[in-house]
Amino acid sequence: MSAPDYFAGDPRTNRERMLAGDLYIADDPDNERIAREAMRLVAEYHRAESAGEPDAREHLVALLGTLGEGAYIKPPLAVDYGENIHVGARTFVNSNLTALDVATITIGEDCQIGPNVQLLTPTHPVAPQPRRDKLEAARPITLGDNVWLGGGVIVCPGVSIGDNTVVGAGAVVTKDLPANVVAVGNPARVVREITED
Repeated sequence: MSAPDYFAGDPRTNRERMLAGDLYIADDPDNERIAREAMRLVAEYHRAESAGEPDAREHLVALLGTLGEGAYIKPPLAVDYGENIHVGARTFVNSNLTALDVATITIGEDCQIGPNVQLLTPTHPVAPQPRRDKLEAARPITLGDNVWLGGGVIVCPGVSIGDNTVVGAGAVVTKDLPANVVAVGNPARVVREITED
């Protein structure tokens, strides 16, 4: 049985549908080209950074949508496209970040991202047939300024985390978190507000 024509009457390419946040199939030739270039730039960054080359950062600048002044990403790094990731000034990202940037990922200024963090924008249908037919979509992720994600945190599609919020190690963030709170657990829940003292 052949798959239904999910896009009848929609003249857009799969890439255009993806960028609009609509369902699409990941077989667009432009997406494939950009993903391959991202893999090449990631590999070059890993090689240059491990060799201590002074121009290693330039590979990140070429890979990412934006990289703020003084921001640092410790290899290894895994991305889908790279171009949809925006990292604010003075942010530190520890090793093994997985940032699946089918939709935009925005990381604010002065953030601390622990090791093995996953920022996951892709979504898939729950219904079996559309999933079997390889439909997918994505929702953006936004981290405010001065956010701290502990090691192993997973941030799910469509989540926003407010300024100054701390997310404990291993938490799975399935819903938005406000500014100035501490959240832990799976699913992450707010356990207290952050005050100056």
